[in-house]
Amino acid sequence: MESSSGAFFEQGKQSIKIPVPVYIRASASVAGTKEGQGPFADLFDVVGVDDKFGCDTWEEAESTLQKEALQLAIGKAGLKNEDIRFLFAGDLLGQSIASSFGLASFQIPLLGMYGACSTCGLSLSAATIMIAGGMAQYAACVTSSHFASAEKEFRFPLGYGSQRPLSATWTVTGSGAFVVSSEKGSKDRAMITGITIGKIMDFGLKDSMNMGACMAPAACSTIYQHLVDFGRTPSDYDKIITGDLGKVGQKVLLDMMREKGMDIEKQHMDCGIEIYDESQDAHAGGSGCGCSAITLSAYILKQLEEGKWKRVLFVPTGALLSKTSFNEGQSIPGIAHGVELVSCK
Repeated sequence: MESSSGAFFEQGKQSIKIPVPVYIRASASVAGTKEGQGPFADLFDVVGVDDKFGCDTWEEAESTLQKEALQLAIGKAGLKNEDIRFLFAGDLLGQSIASSFGLASFQIPLLGMYGACSTCGLSLSAATIMIAGGMAQYAACVTSSHFASAEKEFRFPLGYGSQRPLSATWTVTGSGAFVVSSEKGSKDRAMITGITIGKIMDFGLKDSMNMGACMAPAACSTIYQHLVDFGRTPSDYDKIITGDLGKVGQKVLLDMMREKGMDIEKQHMDCGIEIYDESQDAHAGGSGCGCSAITLSAYILKQLEEGKWKRVLFVPTGALLSKTSFNEGQSIPGIAHGVELVSCK
């Protein structure tokens, strides 16, 4: 399909080639205390003194994460709230309350997003389409997760003291925000040049304590289709980065890709594996919307900004379950959205 400007948008079966680059003008990361003790500690913009961030409840704390991250990103971009035409935001809580309560004061037109832990990729994809289509000059994306609010929402309240199996991941407390623009700036962090919208993949797995295995088929589907759609091989990327598969999900993904005739082991990186070190007892790794978002802002974009990486494929992954579906014995489908990021160097 051809756009009015003469550039082709559709690319293969699931992808979109962005006709003109969309620039990530600025970003910000706000992290919790555990994340502030991990490998990226010195790269986060803000690390909380405690995980309630001065609030009375975990849910209010998560809203505060989003508010601080978005305000930081807009300020770093040299913009004001009113300069942002659209805001794309979402989180893991019921009715996305972390976003609605956290972002109401900005008074920016809001498009609520829900892709579970893939929300960072989903929001960046939607904002990129809007920007590339000429419908806005500036848009912002923000998402978050919080260990305590997620445990309360999906598993057990912290006071229950449940034991976690080794396959379980630790929900990251953090929020990442991004300002994207149609115009090139002097300090852009990266360009978005292509996206691949994922399909829901359901292999019938029901173990909510093994999210990595539930999401790996979706990651495989999106990565494979992206490479096919753009006619590329894994070696065309410095990194192929998943969101929060963890150690178990990573192994499943690599095996599934090899079955499709593609070996991505040399290029693959998982945010959930990288965000904590072995001493932090996170078991299989990190997860949650904030996991890929703060890793993208603090670490991945830094490598692109400095020209250490030229092209990466960023693929946040999400497990599409709720308390209701889990209690009714339903399986846990997954989804993953791919965003191609290119260095401005």
